[in-house]
Amino acid sequence: MRNVNLMSRRDALRLGTAAATIGLLPGAMRAQPAWPSKPIRFVVPFAPGGSSEIVARATAVELAKILGQSVYVDNKPGAAGNVAMGEVARAEDGHTLILGHIGTLAVNPFIFDKLPYDANKAFRPISLLAKVPSLYVVRPDLPVKNLKEFIALAKSKPGAMNYGSAGNGSAGHLAFEYLKMASDIFIVHVPYRGTGPQLTDLMGGRLDAAAVGAPAVLQFIKAGKLRCIATGTSQRLPHLPDVPTVAEQGFAGFEMTQWYGLLAPASMSNDNADKLSAAAARAIKEPAALKLLENEAALPVGSTAAEFARFIDAEQKRWKPVIARAKIKPD
Repeated sequence: MRNVNLMSRRDALRLGTAAATIGLLPGAMRAQPAWPSKPIRFVVPFAPGGSSEIVARATAVELAKILGQSVYVDNKPGAAGNVAMGEVARAEDGHTLILGHIGTLAVNPFIFDKLPYDANKAFRPISLLAKVPSLYVVRPDLPVKNLKEFIALAKSKPGAMNYGSAGNGSAGHLAFEYLKMASDIFIVHVPYRGTGPQLTDLMGGRLDAAAVGAPAVLQFIKAGKLRCIATGTSQRLPHLPDVPTVAEQGFAGFEMTQWYGLLAPASMSNDNADKLSAAAARAIKEPAALKLLENEAALPVGSTAAEFARFIDAEQKRWKPVIARAKIKPD
């Protein structure tokens, strides 16, 4: 009985020593819980109702199936996306992501004197998810049927017409300023806080026109609540075969699409980022996601992290001179 008790005390001592030793090991040497270990928060830096919401929710549903954890979309609008971008840049829980966008990554760095985030250092590019065609639309009672007639009307009364956007520096703002420069027209810009409020006023007759991502407006075009006078794509959309492109209507080489991609805070580990990148590229190409995006005329991409990083760099170089020429400033 004495020997048994002695062995028990010795075993306990050895176990205690081992436990203490493990506690002193560096974090990288300890067993880590599988990622993701809790629900993932997918932040959308804009108000509900726009193209961003559709792309994000299509991705989130499939991403949850692949990763085995729920992925919930959290809309957090404000300051052209800067509020949400700044918050997510500081997140260190490893389970907070954000939807990157042409505005927050390729426009805001050139229109704001100071940002709460560094577009090139605060995030890890994960995957370019989708490109969304920009559609040039007008209120249904505006007396124009195509882009040429719209331009002629605008030139006949410079400054008397207006167009709306989801905010200063938004994709819609860029798209219309791009068109204004190409066509030499002057119409007034009216910024809103998100696509939804802008569309409400456009359909209500308080705005004349807008450039909006296809997913947010196709249903209204088909219902006759809005009239599409041109698409920003290089070729006509199958969803709107009778609507010519901007290029077809006298502006060769003109092209304008929005884009959305998945970002993680720079603090995310390499292993988790790699796992997430592969999952996101797969998620956006799952049959259910493809069907949803196809119905809305959004074009799925699903790139690697490296490809997305190169794409962001190219877009920044593309839009910097456009912003300078148009003198785009934040609210």
